[in-house]
Amino acid sequence: MSDTPPVCDYEGSDYRTRFWENQGRDYEDQVERVALRQMMPPSGGTLIEIGAGFGRLADEYVGYERVVLFDYSRSLLREAQSHLGDDPRFIYVAGNWYEMPFVAGLFDTLVQIRTLHHAADVPALFAQLARIARPGGDYILEFANKQNLKAIARFLTKRQDWSPFAPEPVEFVALNFDFHPRWIQARLQEAGFHPGQMRTVSHFRLGPVKDKLPTGLLVSADSMAQRTGNLWQLSPSVFVHNANPSWGEAAAIGTFFACPTCGVPLGDVDNGRLRCQTPTCKRQWSFTDGLYDFKEPLT
Repeated sequence: MSDTPPVCDYEGSDYRTRFWENQGRDYEDQVERVALRQMMPPSGGTLIEIGAGFGRLADEYVGYERVVLFDYSRSLLREAQSHLGDDPRFIYVAGNWYEMPFVAGLFDTLVQIRTLHHAADVPALFAQLARIARPGGDYILEFANKQNLKAIARFLTKRQDWSPFAPEPVEFVALNFDFHPRWIQARLQEAGFHPGQMRTVSHFRLGPVKDKLPTGLLVSADSMAQRTGNLWQLSPSVFVHNANPSWGEAAAIGTFFACPTCGVPLGDVDNGRLRCQTPTCKRQWSFTDGLYDFKEPLT
């Protein structure tokens, strides 16, 4: 029986069309981009987006030489491929974020937006990200904040059982978690990251407000309010900039993928397969039509 935590699988979902396209979330999309642009270095060598899905934010990474779009869902990554075309900078990788298929010290910049709320074991995930992070780099993390004004109001009026002030995560729906900012900071520090600037985001995520006021006005107001993130965190979404762990070394030149089972660096693709050469492992992983598939080994 595997000890790997459960993973939320969007395989075959209509997430793009059901949740984003023409669904009245232009405001959320734009304010998240504002926060990302303020925190992420505009250029660099190798970037990974953890939980990239259909590539909603991929156009923000124009300054990077290599961009890995990583997700558990093959079908969402195929949508990203279709949308982004043949840009050679993009590398599409399906896999489990608790078993990252990359060598240590590979990524200058890590970006994770709107996916941590699906993490059943945050410390295990942060440990994996710390391993693949290049010293001196950056990790831009967004998380769902349990200490938001709506949750506080619901708790104080006894319409909600769980306390938004308690530090531990709350699972309000299966594999959907809200987190307390102090708890997230503590787990980041335990993994070796160095939390710094915070930005509070989506202050006006209310249907009646979005319906009555122009999106541009709300985005401008939210952009200003985001700057208070290190003073208080009362919005439903919080961004935190982290310096990567200072220990470890940058990945050796020419290395990239590693066996997610035993951690040994993998060689080049051979006949559509990446092969682990460890005698006790010898697992093989698929590369088909531009998608590296580490979700399950080949039999």
